[in-house]
Amino acid sequence: MAGARDASAAPLALCLALALSSLSLLPTFAEIDRFLHPPAKDDGSLAFLVVGDWGRQGLYNQSEVAAQMGVVGERMGVDFVVSTGDNFYENGLTGVHDPAFDESYSRIYVAPSLQKQWYSVLGNHDYRGDVEAQLSPVLRAMDSRWLCLRSFIVNAGMLDIFMVDTNPFVDEYFTQAGNNTYDWTGVLPRQKYISDLLEDLDLALKSSRANWKMVMGHHPIKSAGVHGNTKEIVEQMLPILEANGVDFYVNGHDHCLQHISTADSPIQFLTSGGGSKAWRGVVNWPNPDELKLYYDGQGFMSVKIDATQADFVFYDVSGSVLHSWSRTKPLYSIV
Repeated sequence: MAGARDASAAPLALCLALALSSLSLLPTFAEIDRFLHPPAKDDGSLAFLVVGDWGRQGLYNQSEVAAQMGVVGERMGVDFVVSTGDNFYENGLTGVHDPAFDESYSRIYVAPSLQKQWYSVLGNHDYRGDVEAQLSPVLRAMDSRWLCLRSFIVNAGMLDIFMVDTNPFVDEYFTQAGNNTYDWTGVLPRQKYISDLLEDLDLALKSSRANWKMVMGHHPIKSAGVHGNTKEIVEQMLPILEANGVDFYVNGHDHCLQHISTADSPIQFLTSGGGSKAWRGVVNWPNPDELKLYYDGQGFMSVKIDATQADFVFYDVSGSVLHSWSRTKPLYSIV
């Protein structure tokens, strides 16, 4: 397993360390990199924001969502921000010098409370551009908040966050791409990539001693939105998550906010994909009692977590609370 890095240390040190190790980070899943982000609050709690499907040069209320993220982030004293992917529309970045990085990210998320580490996964739109540009230490040199890798782990004390690249699982991108061109550099051969990732994820989950386990990927496992459930991830990844006691699965892809809790899985399924363009007008779920929240508009999610309680809140574009939910559990004991 790769050596852990302290992401709460000086941004320049993080950038240099990542630049030196970039060759091992980009092409393979021989090991999943870990980043240490221990809680800094006196009470030992951790707070962060989750946003997805956002990069549109401030349009489609992206700037308004960013402003409210800043307000909530200040109030909560967030430790970091997580992106669930589709970071740059419509077709990712053209390279490390694409002005969209500045226009859709650095100039948009300007609130003081958002000048923290950002942990990002890739979405399908990101794969339509130069995918390795988003993984490059060059971007981290431009804006030290930025950290995007294919898959990695954030060790945050009582919480381990497993960031997973879900794009290669989706058959449609390989068999029915239409006019879209995907950059699969570093992914092919596809089946080996998926097999290695699932094996590494399984081993990492088994070795986790955090009281809470959260997995994040771009594509939903369960969704009432226009894209619906991602069958390839349901079949290949969900059994691993359930077997290893994962508490939460968080995704984007559907441009909405939702919370699904089903009787057939102990995992809570949370979507935060309302970072910009939304209002798709589709909601489809067979059991209304399982759909705790479905909001078809823009917004984001906050998480506050300590050793025994996790609190989730969903906000709309004006910062109004749409839905809040909490879960408690006893401290994990290592036998």
